[in-house]
Amino acid sequence: MQKEKVSVIVPVYKVEKYIHRCVESILNQTYTNLEVILVNDGSPDNCGEIIDSYQEQDHRVKALHKKNGGLSDARNFGMKSATGKFTMFVDSDDWLDTKMIATMVEYSQKFESDIVQSTFYYAYDDKLLIDNRYVQQGNEPICLDNQTLMYELVKNERVKNFAWGKLYKTEIIKDIPFKKGVLFEDVFWAHQVMHKVNRYLLLLQPFYYYYQRDDSIVATYTLNNLDMIKGLKERHRFIEKFYKDLTNDSYQLILKTCLIHYNLLLMNRKKAHMDMHRKNIELYIRNNYQAFKEAVKNDRGLKSQLYLFNLHPYLNILFLGLIKGLRRVKVLSQPAGLKQVNV
Repeated sequence: MQKEKVSVIVPVYKVEKYIHRCVESILNQTYTNLEVILVNDGSPDNCGEIIDSYQEQDHRVKALHKKNGGLSDARNFGMKSATGKFTMFVDSDDWLDTKMIATMVEYSQKFESDIVQSTFYYAYDDKLLIDNRYVQQGNEPICLDNQTLMYELVKNERVKNFAWGKLYKTEIIKDIPFKKGVLFEDVFWAHQVMHKVNRYLLLLQPFYYYYQRDDSIVATYTLNNLDMIKGLKERHRFIEKFYKDLTNDSYQLILKTCLIHYNLLLMNRKKAHMDMHRKNIELYIRNNYQAFKEAVKNDRGLKSQLYLFNLHPYLNILFLGLIKGLRRVKVLSQPAGLKQVNV
């Protein structure tokens, strides 16, 4: 049952506070045929010594050290040492359920799938949240063919861009490196991987704990966050070439993301260069207005936002504020989404 090796790649940088929880959740898996590749990405704290100690304690651990190059560079570096039939990526402040790898390998073999994805917890220091729409304990997994998978990836609901939370056949990903020097590197990477997949499996049980820092996105927002839009535009060109019938779905997500980042740039307008990039987003939406209009014609909420934004961007912000206020006083119902769970 456990003869197939699983390579688990963990980039490590300035996570001295969290690294033990992460690594021990991997080493304590019920599936034991593991190769745990810990990549010290030039971390200035004690992470290098910590991963060396794990290598000394457990023969399954490989502690690698390199100059700082970012998350993508660390993952790429770790992939060079991966020898397992399967590969997983784990972020070093997250952790795993002890049965995660065993369950995913079992289902991968049972359904002969290229990638298996589990759902996940949004893990805070004092609570766990799940997206209740996609979690069903005890249900059989959902099998997606390539066309359905790409649709789900573009919709960004059941299938996320995240590299973590998935078990990959190593042969699927070994020749697709992560793009270096960008934030949200998974957005630039995931569609290239999914394009090669014939069978994709969705498990409806949460096995991955996605740790949420307390930092506010407004307070920590920088121009690097705009890499998300850059990645979606790059993916859109790919969609137009290989999955033309998903073009409108791709435009929808680009529009949603542009509107969110416009508002974040406005809230951070006192920081340098924010106004220029906000105007660039406005110009991009106006220049592609007809394409966006066609894409959102069946989405009432997004259609309203686009119309108001085109009249004046601030009208859309007022509209969103009104919706938020009506939900607060329960005139409008809250959107389906996260639910707190007890574990």
